[in-house]
Amino acid sequence: MSKFLYFFLFITTLAFAQNRVITGVVVEANHKPLESANVIAKPLQERASLKFAIADNKGRYRLELEKEVKYEITVSYIGFVEQVWITTPDDTEKTHDFILQPTGEQLKEIVIKHEFKPIVIKKDTLTFDVKSFANGNERKMKEVLEKLPGVEVDKKGNVTVQGKKVTKMLVEGKSFFGGGSKLAVENIPADALDKIEVIDHFNEVGFMKQVSDSDDLAMNVKLKADKKKFVFGDVEAGIEVGNADNGFYLAHAALFYYSPKTNLSFIGDANNIGKRTFTFDDLLRFGGGMSSFLSGRKSFTNLYSFTNDTNELVQSKSQFAALNFSHDLSSKIEISGFSIFSKVFAASQSESSNEYLQNSAVAFENKLQKGDNRSLLGISNIKLNYSPNAKEKWYYNGQYQSSTNDLNSTINSVTNLGSSVFQTLNQADNTAIKQYLEWHKSYNDTHTTTFVVNQAYDKNTPQTRWFTDQPFLTGIIPIQADNTYTIDQIKRVQNHSIDALFKHYWVLNNANHLYTILGNNNGRSQLFTSEKQVLTTNVINDFSTAGFGNDIKYQLNDAYIGLEYKFRIGKWTNKPAMYSHWYAMKTEQASGNKVVEKQVWLPQWTSEFEFNKSETLNFSYKLEVGFPEVSQLADQFTLQNYNLVFKGNALLENEQFHSANLRYSKMNMYRGITWNAMASFLKKEKTIRNEVILQGINQVNSPFLRDNPETNYNVNGAFTKKIYRFNLRLNTSLSWFNYLQTLNGVTTSNDRNNQKVGFLIKTAYKKWPTVSMGYTKGFSQFKGITQSNFQSDTWNGDAEITFFKYWTYKFEYENTSNTNANQQRNFYDIANTSLRYQKKNSPFGFEVTVNNVLNATVKNDYSFSDYLISERSTFVLPRVFMLSVSYKL
Repeated sequence: MSKFLYFFLFITTLAFAQNRVITGVVVEANHKPLESANVIAKPLQERASLKFAIADNKGRYRLELEKEVKYEITVSYIGFVEQVWITTPDDTEKTHDFILQPTGEQLKEIVIKHEFKPIVIKKDTLTFDVKSFANGNERKMKEVLEKLPGVEVDKKGNVTVQGKKVTKMLVEGKSFFGGGSKLAVENIPADALDKIEVIDHFNEVGFMKQVSDSDDLAMNVKLKADKKKFVFGDVEAGIEVGNADNGFYLAHAALFYYSPKTNLSFIGDANNIGKRTFTFDDLLRFGGGMSSFLSGRKSFTNLYSFTNDTNELVQSKSQFAALNFSHDLSSKIEISGFSIFSKVFAASQSESSNEYLQNSAVAFENKLQKGDNRSLLGISNIKLNYSPNAKEKWYYNGQYQSSTNDLNSTINSVTNLGSSVFQTLNQADNTAIKQYLEWHKSYNDTHTTTFVVNQAYDKNTPQTRWFTDQPFLTGIIPIQADNTYTIDQIKRVQNHSIDALFKHYWVLNNANHLYTILGNNNGRSQLFTSEKQVLTTNVINDFSTAGFGNDIKYQLNDAYIGLEYKFRIGKWTNKPAMYSHWYAMKTEQASGNKVVEKQVWLPQWTSEFEFNKSETLNFSYKLEVGFPEVSQLADQFTLQNYNLVFKGNALLENEQFHSANLRYSKMNMYRGITWNAMASFLKKEKTIRNEVILQGINQVNSPFLRDNPETNYNVNGAFTKKIYRFNLRLNTSLSWFNYLQTLNGVTTSNDRNNQKVGFLIKTAYKKWPTVSMGYTKGFSQFKGITQSNFQSDTWNGDAEITFFKYWTYKFEYENTSNTNANQQRNFYDIANTSLRYQKKNSPFGFEVTVNNVLNATVKNDYSFSDYLISERSTFVLPRVFMLSVSYKL
């Protein structure tokens, strides 16, 4: 290790010796700093790269120039005359200040002479010029984003900028597949990108931006001029080589047409190597179909099986097709929409060793679980955008969604009392219709109005059948002795909601706003459950005689008024708010009807302090209430699993909790530093928590409302520092959760804590291979009925190397070891690699990919809950050699 460190220091020192550093400040005539001024160093000889810097809040800049190159340095700032300075290799000057003079002109349009602006910062908008960061070998948008300072893309396609998640993805200012990020970053070709705009506090209604206080972060992709009326994209096909018996394959197409009036995008994918085309976050966005002004409403649908790349499967088949379009019918009307089809088959297998903690006793279980899931999904969404004039907007959005899920699983459970085999067959059909209407009107610079109506309907009809060779849940379910045991369950769930909101924005002056809100949310649910045993003699043993089976109607109405006051003092913006809610909850079921009515005052406060354009501190606080779901109120028993029965509680009322968040963000290009930190606090004064009765591995859960407080603290942050041509990133994530849990009549205070710290070092120079190496140390502790803890150590590395101009080699590796409280360890490592060949001007590309290079068979981990400690091994797909050919349009 010491030799490696000395070598690294030597290379770094040598690299610095080949460069010279120029520093200084950019100010106006009265020496006031010009924050975010562009400083561009253009080489005056061939084969040298252009350099740039952005002045910080003190006007400071820093340029690292190649030692033997002559540069023309230009400094520009809107409203000021550009200044040019030429420096030669012989210059000994290491500091140079720029004093810019105002143009003295009021320009209607600003013409920038220099096309190249690497980064432009304008209040809420950060614009990256792609060509200043990309080296030309990138294939997809994801590879470009990973090279932008302060931008990160995770394996699920989620994008964050300076620690804040991108919530809306746009292409040429228009929503791309509902605004999801994964489909964009993994499919838009890198060579189509011109600029990337990051827009904070985004609102698609332009005249609403000043008053809406949106927390959305949007990313807008600006296409190159030759792509704005052009068909572009690529297609790819691949097959397994070396072991054709497995039959692995891959087919993918991403096709785009953009023109001033019409945009079309098509994405198709079919593979059996565990690759999913979009994530659950994207699916929630697709399946949302609800106005952003009513974001508090929960989604009814549960569609996890359609999402997330994973190799934690023994078999996988995925088919996906999606079409996105937008068309300007006239200068006032735009129609847009998308359709999605997904078909997934996934087979999984896992082994686990479980310890069930029962106050003074422990029950052990070894469990082998195999399952396969067949899922089919279709979504169609259409949106109309009508702008009768510059001060008025209408939106209509309608969506239809249909899905089916067929699950077949087998569990072999071995305990100290014996062994049993459980087979579960589950079929669930889901239908949803969602629509909303929005109207926004700006009467003048002082008064603006918003009106929203949202309607949603969802119907889910799961049917489950359990088979087993032994009696189970003895004494908990009324099972009768038989040769084999068959249990049938029917469940029907319907949800219907209609929500309305009226909001008026009154701008008193530039520093004071007053907003009034009037709204009503009405939700209705129906739940029916029925369980019965089908004996081998075809006699029916109906569980309803033993307290099973639910038939409940549930209605919750929330009428509210609110007042928000927004004021600004210098760089400090605040918005205190007070809402008055009138809640009416009504349930109807066999045990009786219940009506709960209450009036609650709920205060809020948001605050933002802007130190400068690149450094902010945000704070938010809310007092909130949460009412139970219909399943929690259904007071008859429901069979949920081979070892779990649930019983609702008709006496439940609402939870009440405080939530607060603090976020700090800073980007200083002069020092090459980025800071992101967030702290959150959640305290529940009234809590709905399940009380558990545990007998061996069998459990009965029932929710109760308690005044016992729960507290949850979370802190996470990241620090990035550019050291010459390397980026060093340090990150941490800490959480502390304290709550009370009742198990077998004994209430225990539980503490569940987690900590992660890690670092990542990555090359940050276009002419160098992209190489990164990271390490993360994790700690988890649980203290309750008993004490437990485990640790994890994860090493990961990635490399992308281009050689002989046309060849690109990629390699990624992850090594994880887990250690439990008894110092027992498990371990796994996963590696993937690929080699690609494509000439710069050739549409054809050829690639050899090897997934799971080391042919790992399982992934191992530890986990714990209130009364369960588990060590699990999950089987993964085998090593796959793929040869693929792609064609770029």
